[in-house]
Amino acid sequence: MHANEALEKLKTGNLRYVEREHSIGNTGSEIRMRTAKHGQSPYAIVITCSDSRVIPEAIFSAGIGDLFVIRVAGNVIDNHQLGSIEYAAGHLGTELIVVLGHTLCGAVDAAMNHDPEGYIKFITDEISFAIGDEQDETQACIKNVRHSVAEIEHSLEIQKQEKHGLRVLGALYHIDTGKVEFLN
Repeated sequence: MHANEALEKLKTGNLRYVEREHSIGNTGSEIRMRTAKHGQSPYAIVITCSDSRVIPEAIFSAGIGDLFVIRVAGNVIDNHQLGSIEYAAGHLGTELIVVLGHTLCGAVDAAMNHDPEGYIKFITDEISFAIGDEQDETQACIKNVRHSVAEIEHSLEIQKQEKHGLRVLGALYHIDTGKVEFLN
């Protein structure tokens, strides 16, 4: 599926999610058997936060085999995420990569207002670098998403794929409304 088609599918799925109480894609036995036999071919790669309120499959009304989801607090990018992204883009043929940040992000709040210790500091240091001296939390979330998009686009493998139709986009999920705002 081409990147533009995948983007439209995400937008349509998000609209269904916002308008309904329950919206999940196909998780039935037929799709489980088909993907078991023929493998996966996700139409989008979604890198998002580990926040339990952010459920990409529900947000985009996606089912089994639809999305290749990578989750890490603050949706930061490191070599492990890049390797997973390159795998999905290069080996599964997925042409759309979406970095999905969200409002009310605890990792962004921690980077802005606290001085965490331990391994959390690796995450908050990356976010602090991305957001600089931004004081508006929503704008900080957007800057953090844009930074992650830039990190992905610096990958030489991703640059090669972009020449053949792959797209990398940022988006912001609004926790209160359920709507996804695609950034450009």
